[in-house]
Amino acid sequence: MTMKILITGNMGYIGPVVIKRLRHSYPNATLIGLDLGYFAHCLTQPDFLPETILDIQHFQDVRKLTADLLEGIDAIVHLAAISNDPMGNQFEAVTEEINYRASVRLAQLAKEAGVSRFVFASSCSMYGFANDGARTEQSTLNPLTAYARSKVATELELIKLASPEFIVTCLRFATACGASDRLRLDLVLNDFVAGAVAEKKITVMSDGTPWRPLIAVSDMAKAMDWAISRSLDNGGAFLAVNAGSNRWNYQVRDLATAVAQVISGTDVFINENAPPDKRSYRVNFDLFNKLAPAEYQPECNLDNVIRHLKDRLESMGFDDTHFRSSSLMRLNVLNHLKKTGLLTETLEWSVNRF
Repeated sequence: MTMKILITGNMGYIGPVVIKRLRHSYPNATLIGLDLGYFAHCLTQPDFLPETILDIQHFQDVRKLTADLLEGIDAIVHLAAISNDPMGNQFEAVTEEINYRASVRLAQLAKEAGVSRFVFASSCSMYGFANDGARTEQSTLNPLTAYARSKVATELELIKLASPEFIVTCLRFATACGASDRLRLDLVLNDFVAGAVAEKKITVMSDGTPWRPLIAVSDMAKAMDWAISRSLDNGGAFLAVNAGSNRWNYQVRDLATAVAQVISGTDVFINENAPPDKRSYRVNFDLFNKLAPAEYQPECNLDNVIRHLKDRLESMGFDDTHFRSSSLMRLNVLNHLKKTGLLTETLEWSVNRF
């Protein structure tokens, strides 16, 4: 029987990388995408539409997903979300609705439909502020933003749904980075590389001291691949695990320095007078290292990710010194769609958009 995998939120930054990985790992599977399409037009590799890899693409709001779409599905990779702190802060009620309530409802419907694997893209941001060592899965959670709170709330509900027949894996991802067919620059490393490419200048908005764990999007895709096939005796019916590598805990100023070393001639400017950024945490990834086989472990190194990003931006002819005001920042896209009347206040497509 052919395996059927549903990937929600597949038309964002991470989705194109995930579907390529899954097509490679499961060449005969039926791959199905489901996305509302906010960022469908944000292609940064315009000669290839990533969704052609899929067998089916649904354009649908995850908040309105119907049970019939889950018939025969074996596994769900749930990426759909308001996906960062600036968007979550501006659209706090919508973030709760999509990231939390719709996610829990999807999982409930999936269990009822006989789906056997549910992979949830969670986040290490739920650790918030931690200056006393690397956070493990048993550490106290301290979500500081609407986005992080939505991930905590969803995990707490998924625990209740997990069973031997419905194996749930919550991958608490480090901060994403790296090239994608729908590249976004509202991520710390991607921002630094963009500044270096556009004007040989990196502007660090904080004082540079906060800690961030990072993970390349290609390594995120590997982790999701593993979670789809994870057996009950490898972590249990419910598993919340930090997904990343202990080697990839960096202070923000060190990331800026690393980019400047790869892209020669780049100057780094750090805002020494910036107020403290309370989103600072290191993360321990020992459990993921223990549970996931070697072929699913992160393999990218920082220099290679920086070089790959640089090459992708240069292939795009990227030279926008005002990129933080561009459509490569996801909040700007949502605000533009709202301003033009294409999206409503609740981030639903307007019935008048035609």
